[in-house]
Amino acid sequence: MRTALIIGGSGQIGRAAAQRLVEDGWRVVLAQRHPIAPPPGCEALELDREQPGALARAAGRGFDALIDTVAFDDVHARQLLQVQADVGALIVISSASVYRDARGRTLDEARETGFPVFPEPITEDHPTVDPGPQTYSTRKVALERVLLDGARGPLSILRPGAIHGGHSTHPREWFFVKRILDGRRRTPLSWSGQSRFHTSATANIAALISAVLAHPATRILHAADPEVLTAAQIGAAIAKAMGAELELVPFEGPPQAGVGVHPWGVASPIVLDMRQAEALGYRPVGGYGDLVGEACRSAEGMARAGAAFAPYLLKMFDYAAEDAWLAAH
Repeated sequence: MRTALIIGGSGQIGRAAAQRLVEDGWRVVLAQRHPIAPPPGCEALELDREQPGALARAAGRGFDALIDTVAFDDVHARQLLQVQADVGALIVISSASVYRDARGRTLDEARETGFPVFPEPITEDHPTVDPGPQTYSTRKVALERVLLDGARGPLSILRPGAIHGGHSTHPREWFFVKRILDGRRRTPLSWSGQSRFHTSATANIAALISAVLAHPATRILHAADPEVLTAAQIGAAIAKAMGAELELVPFEGPPQAGVGVHPWGVASPIVLDMRQAEALGYRPVGGYGDLVGEACRSAEGMARAGAAFAPYLLKMFDYAAEDAWLAAH
């Protein structure tokens, strides 16, 4: 039986990948600083990768694949390269935020420089930011470059878009879910509700991981859903998944004093080219509307359990400002 080690095994991508690999007949070890009770077919392993030699000891058991869902920078890349002799293939999650446009603008710095304008769709060979410690994206590029320079076996770097699924502490879907739960039925949306930020279901990322493991090689691939919905379509899909009615109130241009800001709010489309993944054999489990229910249920359950969501989400619920804006418009 083939064996896989998943770093970040209790996170949203780790859990989805584990479920898919077990279905494919793999034995899976979920490595996490605070391990969860493992699902059937999996084993839990306590791992603090920041402790010297910890990852080497874990990987030294020998695995057919190592899937790192939480690698962040060049330090983590070097850790992975140190254990590559003990694993058959490396799969590492990066991000689609690594790209820069023709004027050098990036998503990380959009507030200061303006939103980047990308071709539609973006291909995997599109220019990225330079590697370095400055931002999330520059660190992800540093991770990628060190891995590509040092890999001696199969390496797949996956770049997802706006991730959705269960067990997330930063669920974008909470923007609409909380409003529905709070009984609010009118939601202002900037950019006319037409922002398109390619989404990536964890189940679809797991399906791509499965395809990658069936065809080991070194490559960079996008990992995204089969369609690219607008923010308004996303809101409608979430309302449908929750059996609720939701009136969206779009307006032109950027947010107004915080009103209309939302997690998919980009001034120009971010659409990922999926042809390379499809040519490899990637077949998505479903589209956004098919799969978003899991993210909605998970966000609601975690909120009821007192989970602390990412701070940026908590700034999107100024209902008093929304009500004043709605009354004026």
